[in-house]
Amino acid sequence: MTWCEVTRPAVVLGSAQALDAVVPAAAGLDVARRRSGGGAVLVEPGRVAWADVVVPAGDPLWAADVGRAAWWLGEVWAAALTALGEPGGEVHRSGLVRSAWSSHVCFAGLGPGEVTVGGRKAVGISQRRTRGGVLFQCALPLAWDPAPLLAALALSAADRSAAAEALAGTVVALDGRSPAEVELAFSAALP
Repeated sequence: MTWCEVTRPAVVLGSAQALDAVVPAAAGLDVARRRSGGGAVLVEPGRVAWADVVVPAGDPLWAADVGRAAWWLGEVWAAALTALGEPGGEVHRSGLVRSAWSSHVCFAGLGPGEVTVGGRKAVGISQRRTRGGVLFQCALPLAWDPAPLLAALALSAADRSAAAEALAGTVVALDGRSPAEVELAFSAALP
């Protein structure tokens, strides 16, 4: 497991997103690509907790079923959220739930193992699988405002406005918590 410390603002694209999905030099943001799927995530210092979790094939936590593979991880995140004062986390145990914006923005859709609180997404989990194991990349927003991310994406003004309206109020953010607090709560919840 690796906790990633965000040192400067960046848009992190999912593996299937083209680099031209981001407006060149948008608002001085760096652009990075993760090896796992999903839509873009805006990472900024102190505003997101990001963890990479590797499970080798054959490990007791390994699941060959892609749809079930992250359920255990979602349970750990739900327990961590409860410890952080955000109880009621539910692990999504069905297929992908797509929206008009989920191919653009990670927190606009819902995948297996991801966690919601009160119907709003709290933790995003993407995965990259090989014969040797699986890499889960997890993001928990500590603040949520879709506008800066949408401003960085190559969208028309009308689409940007529609996406902002659709994404308002769809995410649970742990305002006032630090990445270090999240790391401690998550580590305490690990099996």
